[in-house]
Amino acid sequence: MIETIKMGRLKWHHILNPTEQDFTHLLEKFHFHPLDIEDCRSVTQRPKIDIYDDYYFMILHFPHFDKQNTFIKTREVKIFWGEDYVITIGKAHWVVANMFVEYSEREKNDEDIDIGTSDTLLYRILERLMSESLYLMRKVGLDLELINRELFSSRPVKIIERISVTRKNIILINTIFKPQLRLFHKFETGQVSGFADNMEDYWGNILDYYQKMWDMTEDFEDLIEGLSKTFDSMQTNKTNEIIKILTLISSIILPLTFITSLYGMNVRLPLEDWPVAFWLLLAGMSILGVVMVLFFKRRRWM
Repeated sequence: MIETIKMGRLKWHHILNPTEQDFTHLLEKFHFHPLDIEDCRSVTQRPKIDIYDDYYFMILHFPHFDKQNTFIKTREVKIFWGEDYVITIGKAHWVVANMFVEYSEREKNDEDIDIGTSDTLLYRILERLMSESLYLMRKVGLDLELINRELFSSRPVKIIERISVTRKNIILINTIFKPQLRLFHKFETGQVSGFADNMEDYWGNILDYYQKMWDMTEDFEDLIEGLSKTFDSMQTNKTNEIIKILTLISSIILPLTFITSLYGMNVRLPLEDWPVAFWLLLAGMSILGVVMVLFFKRRRWM
């Protein structure tokens, strides 16, 4: 079903769950290219901007957290943008849906929305999406800060889990933002000029948003890589220390085990007829153990 908000001569059409009838209506009324309609039918498409004489068609990707607020997912935003209309299609990012509901309520209450052109409406949508994405990026930054603080704690399993989840999220953010950086540069270079005058500063602001998030993504990639390597080095060093201690203990016990095994044999051995043989052997083994410990400490092996 097509829902519509009227703002003077400007209209915002929002199609939440498009049907074939809706697609037919778009083809007949707006004369969109059939390939654009085909892209709207598809669930997953690469981000792009198709430029025509009387309208633009955009597919943009933005990140959002899942219901558990743990893993980042990708949401598509499909927009037809003409001189006196903006059409958003499908189960887009929740920001678009909430913004449409907000503007719809303001229209019902006869409140002034203060949007005169389709360029302004598109800018408001993109700005809201960028602001939400920037908030998400800051949350990822807080996750990295938390990992940095807990790096020296005694909960390695929890840290490994946090590093793995955060790294996965950063990789996905990179795959979302990287292909679209060139796409948003088209606004600044004038390839996408729009339908209103004096929008250059506004498109520049959108690009600044995007460039800032891209720079944050690159910083986060370097940071998570550094934290991961630091954690791996710490765990390797801890493992080496444990192995060293166990090896030293084994080295001390080895000659003592040999002596006890030797005197456990059913053959005649020196001192076996002495009444104090047990205590002599025990004293000798104790002295040998102490000497080995002192030797290891002198060599700074323990």
